[in-house]
Amino acid sequence: MQQKKHLLRKILLVLGWLILSLSSRAQDVFRFTDPVKEKGLLLNENWTYHAGDKPEWAAPEYDDQSWSRIDPTKDIHQLQELVPGTIGWFRLRFQASAITGNELALVMQQSGASEIFLDGKLIHQFGTISTDVSKIRAYDPLFKPVSFILPDRQTHVLAIRYVLQPSIQYTTIFESRNPAIQIRVFYLKDAVDLFQYHTSSLVGFLLYISGSCFLLAILHFAFFLYYPSQKGNLAFAVYAIGFLLFNVIQFKWYMHTNIVSQKIWIGNLAMDLRLAFNIFLLAALYNLLGRQRDRPFWILVGLSILCLFLNVWPYDIGWKLGGASMEIITGARITRIAYLAVREKKRGARIIFSGAILFFIFFTVFFSLMFLVSKEEFLMNLPLPRIILYVLSFLCIPVATSIFLGLDFAFANRTLNQKLQEVEELSAKSIRQEKEKQDILAAQNETLEKLVTERTTALSKSLQDLKNTQVQLIQSEKMASLGELTAGIAHEIQNPLNFVNNFSEVNSELISEMKLEIDQENLSEARSLADMIYNNEQKICFHGKRADAIVKGMLEHSRKSNGQKEPASINGIVDEYMRLAYHGLRAKDKSFNASLKTDLDPNLGLVSVVPQDIGRVILNLLNNAFHAVSQKQRQSGIDCIDFEPVVSVSTRLVKAGDLQEAAEIVISDNGIGIPEKIVDKIFQPFFTTKPAGEGTGLGLSLSYDIITKIHGGTLVVESVEGHGSRFIIQLPIA
Repeated sequence: MQQKKHLLRKILLVLGWLILSLSSRAQDVFRFTDPVKEKGLLLNENWTYHAGDKPEWAAPEYDDQSWSRIDPTKDIHQLQELVPGTIGWFRLRFQASAITGNELALVMQQSGASEIFLDGKLIHQFGTISTDVSKIRAYDPLFKPVSFILPDRQTHVLAIRYVLQPSIQYTTIFESRNPAIQIRVFYLKDAVDLFQYHTSSLVGFLLYISGSCFLLAILHFAFFLYYPSQKGNLAFAVYAIGFLLFNVIQFKWYMHTNIVSQKIWIGNLAMDLRLAFNIFLLAALYNLLGRQRDRPFWILVGLSILCLFLNVWPYDIGWKLGGASMEIITGARITRIAYLAVREKKRGARIIFSGAILFFIFFTVFFSLMFLVSKEEFLMNLPLPRIILYVLSFLCIPVATSIFLGLDFAFANRTLNQKLQEVEELSAKSIRQEKEKQDILAAQNETLEKLVTERTTALSKSLQDLKNTQVQLIQSEKMASLGELTAGIAHEIQNPLNFVNNFSEVNSELISEMKLEIDQENLSEARSLADMIYNNEQKICFHGKRADAIVKGMLEHSRKSNGQKEPASINGIVDEYMRLAYHGLRAKDKSFNASLKTDLDPNLGLVSVVPQDIGRVILNLLNNAFHAVSQKQRQSGIDCIDFEPVVSVSTRLVKAGDLQEAAEIVISDNGIGIPEKIVDKIFQPFFTTKPAGEGTGLGLSLSYDIITKIHGGTLVVESVEGHGSRFIIQLPIA
């Protein structure tokens, strides 16, 4: 009896276990219902997962009851079971008797690489799965339909071999999250229609925004070319191009970014461009509204730079704190400065302010509608109202700015037209006045011609008189120079003549004494007197020849120059004319005295010059130097004991400019100097600082012409008022 009870108990336990097992198995089976056309059937329940990689795990009869339960539609950062680089399997048992035999489609979004098996058969593969982690490539099909037909059986198994690509970053820019695998089941026709609608909607509104940006860029660049003074048109054209690039990258994201590793960089590039060109738009509006870039502007610039890093990290939060919030903050700042411009009654500021307000309204409604759908349906549910709100929110401020610039251009054009009309009226008035003037001029033309003829005759006579006067002045200057030279020569001749006269008188006395000694037959004394007479005769002969040389030099100088160059000793010319100039001044003023210093280069040799002309130049410059030191000596307040007049002359061989070699003559003095304001005028004809009657003003002018035009050299002056002057002559050596 006890054994029967024990056996019955075992049978009841086995039956209970079988009932519970069948009940649990029934609960683990996902039952397909009729898919909703717009949303499809989301497969997010009853999935199992196990890490590892065995081919038999794709078989429908494999028992996966020991596997862990998982929801693969969750974000990969919430699924701790998934390890990047480690292959695993998802399995889902389902029953679909209601839709068996129909053409169905899987619409997927995933963050890794997958191989999809239906009842043990591979129906599709997305990405690359490999045991070599360097070859794993994650691929997101972006809702492309995968068609299939369910065979007629009670229970089916959907098995997915899956792996996450290691060492890549994920982002939620432009999408709600990164699910491991999110699968929806549609009828094939509905899936194709939905994909086409989804694609055409995205392409449509992205092309619409891009086309609008392109037209705005072309329009405002044309405005800038027509009206360059308004820099705001150029700034806004650049902003429109940046906005165009942002939308092109968005298009790339939604239509072609199946490679998961590229998503973060493409998304961040789009967001960074958006941030940068938002700041550019803000800067343009500061300029357009006539505001200085204040502290809030630079704070926004700094925050935008910080947000470039926030867009990358931390995951799902950084870009919201960075890109999304900066969009709102920048819009708020634009609204603020537009409001201040409205208060200051800036022309057109209300337009930008209205655009900023509309931006906040449309953007707020757009994001509010986002919270009415689940994250799983976010990208699958983009109805036309949300697309329109998105487009309007992004275009409000740019379009308002464009209208503002257009009105500003129209105002400027209207102002220019008014100015043009005024100019035309003034031009017509000027033409009438000009015609009246022409009539008056025509009437006076004959009278003026007569007056011009009379004045021309008078001017011709005056010009001839002026030329005659100029010739007389030049001759006067030459005569004055000759007079000064003659005075010096006379003084030079007087010296040997005195010796001749003195020795002649002495010889007469000695001859008388010699006669007496001869009469007294004192022959030794007579011979001594004869020797003395002989020596005196030698001295008379020496000084007579000296006087003869001076006279010949005077004749040579006074003789008219033939203008022919000949080799001459520059040192000899300088020495001769320095003595003549000094003695000439001494002949006029016995009280004058000055120290003469010479530094003549013995290696200078002969130079091809016109000696008489060079002599006149040196004589003129030395006379000016003696006059300068004499003037300084006579100035009141100068202690004549402390001041020693000094005139220096030096010669040397130098390298000068393009000339191979040149003979340099420097004449300097420590006289009164030349005032700085007249240094540039001293070589002009008829300019002189001497009192009336003492100079013609032609000396330095003629000297300059002789050096520069006749000899091809240079004549420059260096002077410090009150300290002296320095004239430098350079003559080329052939």
